[in-house]
Amino acid sequence: MTNDALPERSRWTIHGERLIDDSPHVRVSMASVELPNGVEFEQYVFRVRRCVMTVVLDYAGENILLIWRHRFIVDQWDWEVPGGYVDPGEDAVAAAAREAEEETGWRPQEPKFLLSYQPMVGSADAPQDIYISHGAEQVGEPEIDEAEIVRWVPIAEAQAMIVRGEIIGAATIIGVMHAVAERADGSPRTP
Repeated sequence: MTNDALPERSRWTIHGERLIDDSPHVRVSMASVELPNGVEFEQYVFRVRRCVMTVVLDYAGENILLIWRHRFIVDQWDWEVPGGYVDPGEDAVAAAAREAEEETGWRPQEPKFLLSYQPMVGSADAPQDIYISHGAEQVGEPEIDEAEIVRWVPIAEAQAMIVRGEIIGAATIIGVMHAVAERADGSPRTP
């Protein structure tokens, strides 16, 4: 069954959208919407510039490169895969490699596209692409404003960190679980 064959009776009607704020990273607007049952209301809409995250695994596929950083919006420290915004005109795979290097000091080997997802599909258009790299070369130190600690973490430990709430970001959770699945299927990882 394709999505084209599915019913769309519950589609919301958008009557208009007015701009509230616009910056290089996010555009905030207020949409006037109507539900199929006739109820009308206004909904904040956030449109965020595309982001890329890079799951960097060691050559054996046993460890994942994570950074320890503070996220002021939720006022929490957590472990994350490196990532950030794609600059205007920048190729996404180049952005994935650049962000990983800036935030970790490690240059990922041939990042490959893994998947795209929307982390807040109910209120935001915030496309995020995840890339994966098997292997990396240390080329320097991370930028001081990017990470407090950079560490290679065994994948099994990273999975436990998710359960303990030490990893809270969607991209990192997706990346760790993908690495767990790769290990489970016995896929060999060589340089």
